[in-house]
Amino acid sequence: MDRKNAWKTYSPAQLQELEQTNEKYKSCLDAGKTERECIRLTVSMIEEKGYKSLDEVKKSNASLKPGDKVYAVCMDKSITIFNIGEQPLENGMNILGAHIDSPRIDVKQNPLYENEELAYLDTHYYGGIKKYQWVTLPLALHGVIAKKDGTIVEVNIGEKDEDPVFVITDLLVHLASKQLEKKANVVIEGEKLDLLFGSRPIEQNDDLDKEEKEAVKANIMKLLQEYYNMEEEDFVSAELEIVPAGSARDCGLDLSMIMAYGQDDRVCAFTSLFAMLDVEKVDRTACCILVDKEEIGSVGATGMHSRFFENVVAELVALSGNESELKVRRTLQNSKMLSSDVSAAYDPMFAEAFEKRSSAFFSKGLVFNKFTGSRGKSGSNDANAEYLAEIRNAMDAGEVAYQFAELGKVDIGGGGTIAYIMANYGMEVIDSGVAVLCMHAPWEVTSKADVYEAYKGYKAFLAIK
Repeated sequence: MDRKNAWKTYSPAQLQELEQTNEKYKSCLDAGKTERECIRLTVSMIEEKGYKSLDEVKKSNASLKPGDKVYAVCMDKSITIFNIGEQPLENGMNILGAHIDSPRIDVKQNPLYENEELAYLDTHYYGGIKKYQWVTLPLALHGVIAKKDGTIVEVNIGEKDEDPVFVITDLLVHLASKQLEKKANVVIEGEKLDLLFGSRPIEQNDDLDKEEKEAVKANIMKLLQEYYNMEEEDFVSAELEIVPAGSARDCGLDLSMIMAYGQDDRVCAFTSLFAMLDVEKVDRTACCILVDKEEIGSVGATGMHSRFFENVVAELVALSGNESELKVRRTLQNSKMLSSDVSAAYDPMFAEAFEKRSSAFFSKGLVFNKFTGSRGKSGSNDANAEYLAEIRNAMDAGEVAYQFAELGKVDIGGGGTIAYIMANYGMEVIDSGVAVLCMHAPWEVTSKADVYEAYKGYKAFLAIK
């Protein structure tokens, strides 16, 4: 089925709203390059709209009623947001779910070392990356240092014009004949992704007998002490993430696209958040889940496999005056969800990887995947036909441009989202999202039209009765 290019359908007013949505989206991408930053930004945005912390509601012994807006945060890396609807919770919720972690490079817990008067940070990459894409780029360092006294020190180096940036070096082409014979997955090995961190030795004492053996490392530690009151052992309780330095930018001479780091899956996360904030009175309770750890299997306390979401729903049921394990289970089973994650956009430069009739295309709207998984649908959620019909009806009613697709050719690969996890509750779930070029690369590309249609589509979904 051929879908119309969404750019051909917009009125001047819609084009204005499209640009406003995308400018806001770019600002969010710049402010939220890590999970913690995304959560901090989200909390500030939802509190401006009247959302209250669930912990505050519990402390005040208040009960929840239709129209109330609450949220709960897990370890500063995941959040669930609720707009309480007119219907009882046990009738189910309309849930938007996306993840806010992205492929990156993490700093190890014993990272700082000196080699031939160059200082490095030892690293471990996170998520599925092509390692060779991360060398010779300007890189930034984001994260926190947790000190023994309970102090949390925030780190953000490389984003301001006056900041230094960092780099992972590569072998010059003149000496790379052997390197270029290697397979792409080992051209750069994981242990060679160490971050070049400094090269200037510390100023020495006049007493040459006391000359520092690792003077460059000593100078780095002197600077870290000066800037962050940090000792070397504080690396043990630090979470430092290496991400591409630089802001989200318009892409293309026609300004029709966005190029930025972390659009998998923050393009779905932020458009879901925008939709949630723009919805006021709802019939069914509206929910937005932004979670961590999807890129490594949705594990841990802040991933979707955690019981955090289920526990929060139990709190909501209790605060609604209906505390009951059975009602919690009914609430979950009767819910409907869009598991929103990015889809692979058809790339004519690599057409051999795609089956064109089942591909997602730029500027043709929000993408739905009846199933994901790999090859024989392994690891997939497979949405019911009846639910697909309901989704189609909601999108058409909201005048949303949308398309249905799969992730590449059947036998080539595949992928998954958090959909199969939520489907364990027996709720209706379908994968949806935005088509992306260069997915999982340091810089990814989206269509502004698709960002706008995703926002419209998520609003239309939250209105389902």
